[in-house]
Amino acid sequence: MSAGAAISGASAYSAGPVETTTLPSRGRVGILVLILTESVFFSIFVAAYVFYIGKNLSGPLPKDVLAPPIVNTICLLSSSITIVLAMRALQAGSIRAFGIWWLATLALGIEFMIGTAMEWRRLIYIDHLTIRTNLFGTTYYTLVGLHALHVTIGLILILLVMIFTMMGYMNRRHAERTDVLSWYWHFVDAVWVVVFITVYVVGR
Repeated sequence: MSAGAAISGASAYSAGPVETTTLPSRGRVGILVLILTESVFFSIFVAAYVFYIGKNLSGPLPKDVLAPPIVNTICLLSSSITIVLAMRALQAGSIRAFGIWWLATLALGIEFMIGTAMEWRRLIYIDHLTIRTNLFGTTYYTLVGLHALHVTIGLILILLVMIFTMMGYMNRRHAERTDVLSWYWHFVDAVWVVVFITVYVVGR
């Protein structure tokens, strides 16, 4: 190989595309670790619920008192769509549209919690099912209550973002942090699908 060819080859090599690697932010890594940890936690409670299905020695039984909360489920799952639309609006710099979709997400989440509270009220005061009544009551309130706790935490965070938006503090620079919160909300919705199938389909 001549010296000219070698120099030409070296120049071509140095002028090639430079591969760059973008590391995920600490926020995204943190939420992924949290989701992984919480997934294991929920898996334990779901396994316990499934294990104790049919082992009640006294009533009331799931088939007697549980009805699938269809409207609640539609509302909660719809909130995953509205939060995606909110994030797209924020990334596009449309704060007004972001606020509308974010408020819709908050409203759908609140509706879900109201529906859960109404279900619990009926179970406790009409059907006389408490966490101490039988195995079904213990596992039901533990699993559904754990999910409701996570929804409540998510709603508090969503409410804080809503307040900041109404005060005019929200802008495109906050898109990444807000997106991390949306990941948590998607996780809460995904867990509900598992809880719904376990409690209201398999468990009945």
